[in-house]
Amino acid sequence: MYFKPKHLLIWLIVFATVFLLVKILTDAEEHKTDLVYTYSQFIEAVKSNNITEVQIKGQNILGKTKDGKVFSTYSPSYYVPIQDLLDKGISISAKPIEQEFSFWNLILPWLPFLIIGLLMFFSAKQISSGNNKALGFGKSQAKMASEKKVKVTFDDVAGADEAKQELQEVIDFLKDPQKFQKLGGKIPKGFLLVGPPGTGKTLLAKAIAGEADVPFYSIAGSDFVEVFVGVGASRVRDLFGQAKKNSPCIIFIDEIDAVGRRRGAGFGGGNDEREQTLNQLLVEMDGFEESQTVIVIAATNRPDVLDTALLRPGRFDRRVVVPIPDLQGRERILKVHFKKVPLSDDVDSMVLARGTPGFSGADLANLVNEAALLAARRDLKKVGMQELEEAKDKVMMGAERRSLVLTDECKRMTAFHEAGHAIVSFYTPGSHPLHKATIIPRGDALGMVVSLPLEDQISVSYQSLIADIMVSTGGRISEEMVFGADFITTGASSDIKSATNLARSMVMDWGMSEKIGFQSCFGGEMYYEQKEFSEFTFQVIDEEVKKIINTCFEKAKAILKEHEKQLYDLANAMLERETLDGAEIRTVIEGGTLPPIIKAPIIQTEEKKKKAEKRKKIVEKSPSKKQKK
Repeated sequence: MYFKPKHLLIWLIVFATVFLLVKILTDAEEHKTDLVYTYSQFIEAVKSNNITEVQIKGQNILGKTKDGKVFSTYSPSYYVPIQDLLDKGISISAKPIEQEFSFWNLILPWLPFLIIGLLMFFSAKQISSGNNKALGFGKSQAKMASEKKVKVTFDDVAGADEAKQELQEVIDFLKDPQKFQKLGGKIPKGFLLVGPPGTGKTLLAKAIAGEADVPFYSIAGSDFVEVFVGVGASRVRDLFGQAKKNSPCIIFIDEIDAVGRRRGAGFGGGNDEREQTLNQLLVEMDGFEESQTVIVIAATNRPDVLDTALLRPGRFDRRVVVPIPDLQGRERILKVHFKKVPLSDDVDSMVLARGTPGFSGADLANLVNEAALLAARRDLKKVGMQELEEAKDKVMMGAERRSLVLTDECKRMTAFHEAGHAIVSFYTPGSHPLHKATIIPRGDALGMVVSLPLEDQISVSYQSLIADIMVSTGGRISEEMVFGADFITTGASSDIKSATNLARSMVMDWGMSEKIGFQSCFGGEMYYEQKEFSEFTFQVIDEEVKKIINTCFEKAKAILKEHEKQLYDLANAMLERETLDGAEIRTVIEGGTLPPIIKAPIIQTEEKKKKAEKRKKIVEKSPSKKQKK
């Protein structure tokens, strides 16, 4: 067994301590006496023939009395009345004084001090180690990816071809820098990955770590900042110091907005901890000492809050956008995730890609995972298209809440509410085609109508925005038409919020109001706290928002009154089937007849089939009620 020096010393201390205790106990047992005589008492005992045995060690005298008791005494001089002892017939033994001065007699008095000294030494060392950890706040917490092999490569990243192409330059430069330098070119010092959450920014960084044969340091922006002033700046210095020692290398800072926010917005002015950390980062990236062999890659989904000095050329020269994948990108992402699960022959990745607009890479990965879990619960050996479709509905609309017991009146109210949305969507120009309608509770909603665009939308038109607001009002209008104004419910709360936010953005951000015109009135995330306009303009905004919503409300109401029969037909169909797809909704609205409901057969495994057959045989063999009687 291998012992470290520290462990060996500890065992030596333990052994010495045990030995010292044994030695002390042995000596104590050896010198244990029942009586302690004075010298005069010893002489008197000799004269009275009360002593049978004597052992002399210098001036120390040990002996035994006639009744077997052990006594000890001390002679005032080295003279002992030996002749008197011999005359009385006492057995005499002697040991030389030099026998007491052995090695152990020399070391034993110092052994306790040695043990205490060693214990104090290890305690001081432990305290020093603790202080080093306490003072180690300034050390970088970055992890070097080269220590453990990263298996992610660019082949595992799909749907971000432009981003991969730009980041490929980093790897090419590190492998062959002369290719760029002979033409006078310099590789950018910093790459900023920008995109919504879940689009694959961190995955791209992992792919770079897997492709590049150089040290790769990864750290989160929040790891720099501590409550102690100066710690973040010290960690930045330590990180870049390590990187320069191991150059060429790559540093990846995830969620850089945690440390790179715009300066001057904090309570501490320019002296708070976060701003000091940012200042040190700016100096390290492009300060007096230049280094072309350390490349910084950062990721954020909030580029608008970053400091301008951080974004200027020389620091983050290049901004790499990692957007939500398009149709072809979604299909490639699905194929990457499909490699990890067994699929049945009916799976069509293009159909799934068309039905998932706006999904990020993380959403698609979650979709495939949910489908695999669903297939496992059903004891299937492969994941089919049905499981993928159900997983898509779960990701888009939330999990089904079939355990929620609804009254017939509540179901009827929900059916007419969702039918109102669907009718307005069907007859409104600019609205997306209907994909599905359901009255099965999912998430927080009791029902839902889903519309999907035919193709990916880059920008949204005025007509499409008005159509979305009209569709949002359809549920409340339907409730009022069918049940009366006194029986409307709170089910339209999310619709009201959605319509209000859209109308407000049209007026304040997108210049789609006649009175406000072509100007932006948006003063920050909370427009009512950071207004960059007058109170009169604020009133005009409210009037324009109300005008847009009221106009859309009246248009949607006219559509539902005109197609009231289709509203009832669709609501009844939803009550009967609970869920309708886009084709079935169109069939009902156009007056067609839906095919009869076919109940899906119960899927049983071979084990379940055997158990069912066994139970059937037992029932057949059991006597009938008449025979029992």
